[in-house]
Amino acid sequence: MNKSFAALLLTCATSSSAIAAGSITEAITSGEANIDLRLRYENVDQNNAVDDADALTLRTRLGYTTGSFNGFSAKIEVEDVSVIGGVDDYTVGPTGFNPGEYSVIADPESTEVDQAYLKYTNEYVTAKLGRQVITHDGHRFIGHVGWRQDRQTFDALTVSGKLVNDVKLKYGYISKRNRIFAEEADIQSKDHLLNASYVTPIGKLTGYAYLLEVDNDTNNSLDTYGVSFKGTKKLDKMKFLYHLEYADQKNETSATKFDAEYTFIEGGISAAGLTAKVGYEVLGSDNSAYGFSTPLATLHKFNGWADQFLATPAQGLVDTYASLSGKAFKGKWAIVYHDYEADDSTATVDDLGDEINLLYAKKFSKNYSGGIKYASYDSGDAAAGKVDTDKLWIWASASF
Repeated sequence: MNKSFAALLLTCATSSSAIAAGSITEAITSGEANIDLRLRYENVDQNNAVDDADALTLRTRLGYTTGSFNGFSAKIEVEDVSVIGGVDDYTVGPTGFNPGEYSVIADPESTEVDQAYLKYTNEYVTAKLGRQVITHDGHRFIGHVGWRQDRQTFDALTVSGKLVNDVKLKYGYISKRNRIFAEEADIQSKDHLLNASYVTPIGKLTGYAYLLEVDNDTNNSLDTYGVSFKGTKKLDKMKFLYHLEYADQKNETSATKFDAEYTFIEGGISAAGLTAKVGYEVLGSDNSAYGFSTPLATLHKFNGWADQFLATPAQGLVDTYASLSGKAFKGKWAIVYHDYEADDSTATVDDLGDEINLLYAKKFSKNYSGGIKYASYDSGDAAAGKVDTDKLWIWASASF
């Protein structure tokens, strides 16, 4: 954890003479422990020169949250990711694990502090200082990447509260991005997150500004300003779903300056136990030289589970998709189809392929769940640098 955060946490915990030792002890001993386990097998089959990948890993999180005293509480959580049964035929580039041998599975073995923060809350405001999970508005710009075994957290100060009824404000300052590769690819940063939302009778209106900067003594910035509107409308036994969003992004360094736009349109209907959606998402391009970027997002959730567009191509990305989901055998299933194109086509890059995603997941009780998930991506233009990719996941989880 960033040294400045550790020092502030220690100061907050020890400096107030008004807090009696007995009260602190009571708050600590009246807390709650948690354990979360996820055993997962993943297979990746790609049409390229490296071998297919297989991984069997167990993610374990152990945590403890104290009780509250005068609005203050604290949480500590440790996370471990281990290979099971020697099934480790996969590559993790940033950690140097099996470089160039297999397809990538981004679940390195690691043991680290996942969260460690001091929290203050009252009826108006909540503040957290330390290593923590931060998510905003469905994870499209700010997320925890919880699909990977080592999720993304941040060393940060966050404050949220209500200005008036139905108006919520959030602010965060991030000094370190703890990414999904343990400590091997963590990034020192100076990120400011601003988010304001208003709940109307027909949906939630949100405005945001995410001002990102890598703290590496260079001139760099990635500033995104956007607005979204999302809601549902019931009519008899049907529910209509709608979501509109627009953002503008400026990427500036000492050598370059790019400007790209983001557009998202989604509509759907839910009836008779089924939900159907169609969507159109554009991560725009600046003259085929730069594609709209969302580096802090839960990227696996968007643009296909085969993870072929974790980085937006310079030509941008247009993702037109349709999904159908429902329930069967007391579990949930989903089918999603994606068609990908370049936003700013060139003579060699236009068709970016298509993809089918399948999912079945089930809770067996309050504490146990499992599922199976499959993604199949067919590549488009060869110059786009993509290859045919099939991925399969089977998992079981337990939480207490």
